[in-house]
Amino acid sequence: MSTAVKLRNIGPKSAAWLRQTGVRTLDELKEVGALSAYVRIKRAGFKPSLNLLYALEGAILDCHWQEIPGERRSELIIAAEAAVALLPQPKYKRMPTASPVTTTQSEADETSMPDMDLGFDDPAAESES
Repeated sequence: MSTAVKLRNIGPKSAAWLRQTGVRTLDELKEVGALSAYVRIKRAGFKPSLNLLYALEGAILDCHWQEIPGERRSELIIAAEAAVALLPQPKYKRMPTASPVTTTQSEADETSMPDMDLGFDDPAAESES
């Protein structure tokens, strides 16, 4: 997936993921297989979609990824889900998402707001003086 080797269906981001997981040529992809290459990418911490799995299969078969038959796609999905389920969980834990923000108001008169001096001079007030 360098400039000399361009795999069908594989864009620059996916090509970089493949390189980082040790797959650099079509022959290497064929040797590893679409499913194993996809699992390597997941194991490396990237977040590929199932379209990448189809694209890898299409690259091996030399066809557009949308031409992969539905039955084969289903087989790939089932195998990918099973393989990904066996991957070790990440060692780090993500920070919990923030809880909703709430606004509290005091019991003072809520309808009136104090006048605030923001440091700007009012040109109309100056001309009236």
